[in-house]
This record gives sequence, structure tokens and C-alpha cells, in this order.
Amino acid sequence: MTEYVQITTTTGTQADAQAITNVVVEKRLAGCTQIIGPITSTYWWQDKIETAEEWLCVIKSRQTLWEALEKAILQAHPYDVPEILAIPVTEGYKGYLEWLDGELRK
Repeated sequence: MTEYVQITTTTGTQADAQAITNVVVEKRLAGCTQIIGPITSTYWWQDKIETAEEWLCVIKSRQTLWEALEKAILQAHPYDVPEILAIPVTEGYKGYLEWLDGELRK
């Protein structure tokens, strides 16, 4: 069941996370997005270790919408190199997946 994906991205502010969420849901590229945060991220950036407070977007969608989703996120995202990862859904409650499918662009 890899037809569905869960996409994650992080932003530096809750407002940026909400802006991305609004874009992907309004365009019906996501049936649902959750914003989690603040979280603490530690990573390499420009040859040094950075630690930052971020907000995590968890986006529910379909694999066939990946290219449009990536483009929409990139256009709304303030980072130079944003995390945008798609994780395949291997199992899911049938009722939820039917609802999700009904809310997504055909």
C-alpha cells in the first residue's frame, strides 16, 4: 500500500508552518497536515553544528501528488534547503485512507 505518503518538512516559525499547511491543503495536495512544535533540531549547516527551534509539518497525501507537493512546499518555504521527505504508508485504516483519497486532487 505505497499509494499514500506522509511528507515531513520543518520551519523556523509556527507562522511559516501554517502558511505551508494552508497552501497544500487549499490546493488539495494534502488531505490533512499536522503542525508539531516547537521541537529542537540539531544539524550541520555551513560546516558547523547548529541547534534551532523548529516546527514540524506532517502532511498526508498520495504518491502521485509528490511533484506538485514538492513544488508547492518549495514556493512557500523560507529555507534555502528545506527538509522535504516522503515516507511511504505501508498500512493504514481503510476508512481513513478512503477519506484521505476523497479529499485529495484527482
